[in-house]
Amino acid sequence: MYNKIFKVIIFGDINCGKTSLRRRLMDNIYDAHCRKTIGVDFQTKDFDYDGMDLKLMIWDFAGEERFRYMFPQCLKGAMGGILMYDITNFSSFSSISNWLSIIEGTNQRFPIILVGGKSDLEDSREVSREEAIKVGRAMGLNGFIECSSKTGENIIESFQALTTKMLKYIPVKKRTTESIAT
Repeated sequence: MYNKIFKVIIFGDINCGKTSLRRRLMDNIYDAHCRKTIGVDFQTKDFDYDGMDLKLMIWDFAGEERFRYMFPQCLKGAMGGILMYDITNFSSFSSISNWLSIIEGTNQRFPIILVGGKSDLEDSREVSREEAIKVGRAMGLNGFIECSSKTGENIIESFQALTTKMLKYIPVKKRTTESIAT
């Protein structure tokens, strides 16, 4: 039995690493030739967080323009989001406001953290950490982290950071020995 089940949506432009992030979290694998997502992919992950048993229902939304019409429907019931961009592709970073405007149009409110993917490609960086933090704050996002699905750096931490924010929005009573015994 879970203390809470959270619907989490991962979104952002095509080729920024959303599916690689999900696959690294789920199976601890990295595939350099990962196929692009068609529409949306869905997986669940049991997640132990601060003594609570949580289930994350992770929706990996395709970044291609032709699927954007589906995005508002996928947002229904979302409790948290990861807005991802590629640190080596400024274009993926500059479109984060477009993604956020779609969410604003649905009147959905949930915590969103900004995640810069491909941090292992530091030599090809086009978006500085400082700029990403500044833009994330200006847009009212709930956090910022960079990660690498290739090396595994900050993958778990990305989901832990989001989970912390979701729990602040939706408090969950911790399971105690007393409540189990009764």
